Amino acid sequence: MNWLKKQAQEKGKKKFLNHLSFAEVENLVQEQAGRLYPYVKDETRVALYARNSVETVLFFLALQGLQKEVFMINIRLTEDEIRRKLTDLKIGVVFSEDRTFISFQDVLNQPLEKQDERRGGYAPEQIAVIMDTSATHGLAKSVPLRWRNLEAHVQASQQVLGVREEDNWLLVLPLYHIGGLAIVLRSLYNGTAVTLTSGFDEEETLKLIEEEKVNLLSLVPTMLNRILDRIGGHSLRAVLVSGEFIPEALVEASLRKGIPIYKSYGMTETASQATTFCVSEHLMRLKSVGYPLPGIKVHIHNPDNEGVGEIILRGPMVMDGYLGGEPVQEFLHTQDIGYLDEEGYLFILDRRDNIIISGGENIYPREIENILYAHPAVSECAIVAMKDKKWGQVPALCIVSALEDEEIRNYLSARIARYKHPKKIIHLRELPKNSTGKLLKKALGEMVNED
Repeated sequence: MNWLKKQAQEKGKKKFLNHLSFAEVENLVQEQAGRLYPYVKDETRVALYARNSVETVLFFLALQGLQKEVFMINIRLTEDEIRRKLTDLKIGVVFSEDRTFISFQDVLNQPLEKQDERRGGYAPEQIAVIMDTSATHGLAKSVPLRWRNLEAHVQASQQVLGVREEDNWLLVLPLYHIGGLAIVLRSLYNGTAVTLTSGFDEEETLKLIEEEKVNLLSLVPTMLNRILDRIGGHSLRAVLVSGEFIPEALVEASLRKGIPIYKSYGMTETASQATTFCVSEHLMRLKSVGYPLPGIKVHIHNPDNEGVGEIILRGPMVMDGYLGGEPVQEFLHTQDIGYLDEEGYLFILDRRDNIIISGGENIYPREIENILYAHPAVSECAIVAMKDKKWGQVPALCIVSALEDEEIRNYLSARIARYKHPKKIIHLRELPKNSTGKLLKKALGEMVNED
């Protein structure tokens, strides 16, 4: 099974990766595999350290053709963090766009070596890629995804999102996160085009949308929020929005502008999407994060009297277990708290780690954040737990807004119970995020508890 070879044979002249056709990509991948072979012939696992580029995708596909496990290094890690990860994963060969490791250019300067004809297939049990979790709540864990996981994902995603011959997916998310790499894999499997950029740039993104060069987007909420008001004409058929928290105000604003927003819930451990739905087709479920993809089973573990409990998942796209950890036993425990409605749509209340227990009452930060995001003067906000001698924990608010504290308290007083009001308000220029735009609540929690 080789998706690239199949598409090169059936759609050879069709554009796949920016200006390159499927046939051109296959030829380049075969050549690069030949040049890579001397470096990796004795290796099981290697790593890539590079930003988004056509060359990064070509190297990834070439290494897959050589049946190597590829660890995608987060380029925002420090040298010490990278060294520890490589040691832990027993990786001795790393390729990079610059000269930090073995440079792409050094490889391309090597003579072409003829390949073993048996190479080039994607074996279902082969670990294709290793990625770190987003680590927005703690230490990152290494997730191995096998080709059977990736194939299950792209097949299920295809059933939900459909495929059109003219599809062109804009890729602005980092390739070292599953949200970015999944776009390449879906497009490769579907035989459709990808427009790959070096990262998220507002002007470039808006230009591609308005010139109708792309019709599919994957963004995290902070990215969509930065461009939504400026989107004019477009031919978008789906805007996949996922991330830790999708503000209701952002979803409602997208609908008013006629943006075909699809809310999605997933993680590295599930090879991207686990639930998805088109919001405009299910307006009564605007607060949901979607319906399970084909093959995914969603259950609520230890539900309370209202059906609220931990979200657990099972399906062919779910990883077998973290590297160096215990295998997943039947269901993956997500640590997210939520519930299913009568038709099986999933609703998320919050991360278990985010829930604030104040005097025995559960406070869900997302509820308060959604109310604040509905205020036009609030750009960003986050509710985190602050230690309190009397109540154990109380809410603290980190906010990006010109509103005064009294205005914020007055706004909340008419909308939520008093025990949910933030006891401390910290004004910031921006909230800390990781490379995909996900909020780093752990850092904010440490900040509010410094005193």
